[in-house]
Amino acid sequence: MSKEKLIVALDVDSQEKALELVGELTAHVGFFKVGMELFYATGIRIVQEIVAAGAQVFLDLKLHDIPNTVGQAARVLVRSGASIINVHASGGGAMMRAAGTAAREEADRLGVPAPLVVAVTVLTSIDRQTYQQEMGFTGEIAERVRSLALLTRASGLDGVVCSPQEIRLVRDACGPDFKIITPGIRPAGAQLGDQRRVMTPGEAVRAGASHLVVGRPVTEAVDKVAAVTAILDEIKQIEAGC
Repeated sequence: MSKEKLIVALDVDSQEKALELVGELTAHVGFFKVGMELFYATGIRIVQEIVAAGAQVFLDLKLHDIPNTVGQAARVLVRSGASIINVHASGGGAMMRAAGTAAREEADRLGVPAPLVVAVTVLTSIDRQTYQQEMGFTGEIAERVRSLALLTRASGLDGVVCSPQEIRLVRDACGPDFKIITPGIRPAGAQLGDQRRVMTPGEAVRAGASHLVVGRPVTEAVDKVAAVTAILDEIKQIEAGC
């Protein structure tokens, strides 16, 4: 279903605001993203509340630490009921393997489906100048994204988070079953905000994205359902033409 591809980012700082958005949009959206702002304001309970309301959660905390710490954190996050959790691919293979193994073991212990565990490659706010001049990396962003995606797959995780511009590159490198979650989605005419490497919903699906993350173009719209419907219609048009 088209709505299963859409993740709406709950970039708010209170349980009341988040649950209001969930109540308004849950019939139209596959997932809601709980990021640092909301999670740090409310704790794990907000994830449990959203799941109890019948929605799926992408818990976007970008775990990045030594393997044991990340593994233990992943165990805790499985207990929230989130359907997707993530780590930073730059933490390395051992760290990613620890996260994936811990998530699967904890889910098995609880008798629940294991969440997808995906890895963030290069943040969509980072452009070429930042990547090379400020962060000191040589080469191109796309090369690093591809390398991290291959490491993620080799480490046994389910997919990556990457910008729209790297979707096709990752899809070609990692195959049809590898999950590609794509922030930096902006409907035509929407403000870019702090995103730099962006694409429209239709372009991203055509390139091979499995899930699209959309925040402000939906959550700040006067008619939020209409904004979601427009995105889903665009996705459906692309799927119908595939």
